[in-house]
Amino acid sequence: MEKKQVAHAIQEKDNRQYEKMTETPIPRLIISLGIPTTISMLITNIYNMADSYFVSQISLAAGGAPSVVFGLMSILQAFGFMFGHGSGSNISRMLGGRQTERASKYASTGFLWALVCGLLISTFGLIFLEPLMLLLGSTDTILPYAMDYAFFILLAAPAMTTSCVLNNILRYEGKAALAMIGLTTGGLLNIVLDPILIFGCDMGIGGAGLATAISQYISFSILFSIFLMRKTQSRISVRYLTRELRIPMDIITTGLPSLARQGLNSVSTMILNIQAKPFGDAAIAAMGYVGRTSGLIFSVGLGIGQGFQPVAGFNYGAKKYSRVKKGTWFTLVFGAAFMGSIAVVCGVLAPEIIEIFRKEAEVVSIGSEALRIQCAFLMFLPISVVATMLFQSIGKSVRALVLSCLQSGLFFIPLCLILPYFLEMRGIELAQPIAYFLAACVSLPSLLVFLRHLPKDGEAEK
Repeated sequence: MEKKQVAHAIQEKDNRQYEKMTETPIPRLIISLGIPTTISMLITNIYNMADSYFVSQISLAAGGAPSVVFGLMSILQAFGFMFGHGSGSNISRMLGGRQTERASKYASTGFLWALVCGLLISTFGLIFLEPLMLLLGSTDTILPYAMDYAFFILLAAPAMTTSCVLNNILRYEGKAALAMIGLTTGGLLNIVLDPILIFGCDMGIGGAGLATAISQYISFSILFSIFLMRKTQSRISVRYLTRELRIPMDIITTGLPSLARQGLNSVSTMILNIQAKPFGDAAIAAMGYVGRTSGLIFSVGLGIGQGFQPVAGFNYGAKKYSRVKKGTWFTLVFGAAFMGSIAVVCGVLAPEIIEIFRKEAEVVSIGSEALRIQCAFLMFLPISVVATMLFQSIGKSVRALVLSCLQSGLFFIPLCLILPYFLEMRGIELAQPIAYFLAACVSLPSLLVFLRHLPKDGEAEK
């Protein structure tokens, strides 16, 4: 009798979640799911900036190390997001179709694969640490600092990849508030530990790396405990692992856009650092500070858009296509308007923002100019991002993969390689903003055509 009561309670909870995701007015639902994600992204970017700030106090060369190691973190995030978005997207559609047990198979499989990838990257990264840092664009003066910092990041690799999976499953289930608890706790802990370990314990840049590693394992523990306490509809358990080849293939296929996007971000960071090398450590450090600041703007402006992904996947699985359309337009307009407003403020205050990190005239000159150019083009970024998020969330993997490769791959890399030959440092500063604009020009027509051909609610898609 007790088992029946437990099963009934679980079913009632699942039904309430289904009604919430398919009946709550779109703006209210997206904002309610997006606010916790915005806070999570904001805290994550703030602690990345805190790392850069505290490390920059050591020396100019040390200040360039996070820019180099950011490429390594992008690799870890690439695999984490591939399995996280790949499993999460499938889970939201399974739950939209009321297939809870199958959703658990995707959750357990995605978690296992992310863990394996994290362990492999950690092992081989530690073995080939020095050549890896040189490959990522380190100069000889930055190299010792980059190696010290990257050592601890590699130790935390399994926690970073698996946390991405846990976080995204929670988001795609519509439980962004629970995901926020794990991420923000780890992020705030990192900010507190940075000055203690760097200066108080006299660990230098290694202290920043250790602070990040500790915070990542704390975040993982909190996120995993949510699944152990059965706060989710899907479960992570050995008994849900299956030999069915379709499940890992679905996860990888759906998650490939995330792998491509984050992987290309890593390659782009590497190329950016290599192209900035001739202009010295100041150029590498300045462009790193611009990247951190742009990431912070991005997290605030499009954090709400993260609330759109579970809404799109859930309602697409439930064949409520009108809600998918409404969610897409709301996210696009809101993201462009909000990000544009913040970009204006940051553009005006660009020199003051760069001076927070370093006050050398060369760093401030390069950084403030690059940041202003980025801010002028940032409002184009939501178009390509929302299009990619939509196609990935509803399982249109090929379209999502193509669009995700545009900005950081097809457009940015050639621009970053070619423009410096004609415009020197200005060419490096212009590469990313122009890539934003070109990616938007390609993504918008694809998005409009897809939305126009969505069927009526309840009908099968052709």
